[in-house]
Amino acid sequence: MRKIGAVIFDGFEMLDYYGPLEMFAMHRDAFEIVAVGQNGDGAQASGGPRTMPDATFSDGTSYDILLVPGGMGTRAELDNPVMLDWLRAACAEAEIVTSVCTGSALLARAGALDGRAATTNKRAFDWVCDVAQTDTVTWKQTARWVEDGKFFTSSGVSAGMDMSLAVIERLLGKDAARDAALWAEYEPNTDPNNDPFALEESDT
Repeated sequence: MRKIGAVIFDGFEMLDYYGPLEMFAMHRDAFEIVAVGQNGDGAQASGGPRTMPDATFSDGTSYDILLVPGGMGTRAELDNPVMLDWLRAACAEAEIVTSVCTGSALLARAGALDGRAATTNKRAFDWVCDVAQTDTVTWKQTARWVEDGKFFTSSGVSAGMDMSLAVIERLLGKDAARDAALWAEYEPNTDPNNDPFALEESDT
């Protein structure tokens, strides 16, 4: 049983978060999902609903897998030392680290992606490259998701579901990934280089 630390913060994008988690939840015997936040107050998603945490940054819990969503809330979190310090430490301990959309900007700002290849939402691609404040990340503008070692970073919003299935395939095998998509009645994009949104105009 692997423990997934799914990070919440005000303004996170709902599908970035719950889309990948739904795929992992199709194998409840293999993954335990924990919503983790800076404190116990919960976080309001970009679409309105509030998610309450199961754990907080200060409780010392270690996670096998991290999920860092994007959303407009990443703008504030980029300058939150509590978030960045926690991500830095949690990434060092995790077996797998994932991000969706602009969540990769948080990983990059924390230094977790130094020397790695990564991607992000193509509509915010230039912005992420700028705010990451590092020249050591190789940003891939055409990629549905990018796998580099233990790091999986995906493009915008729905791409996180394809990325999570790739993680499931690595950990549990191709049949398990296929079954998760089937049970969710989801038709996945299984080619990380098939990025139909890469030519969209970059925007903040």
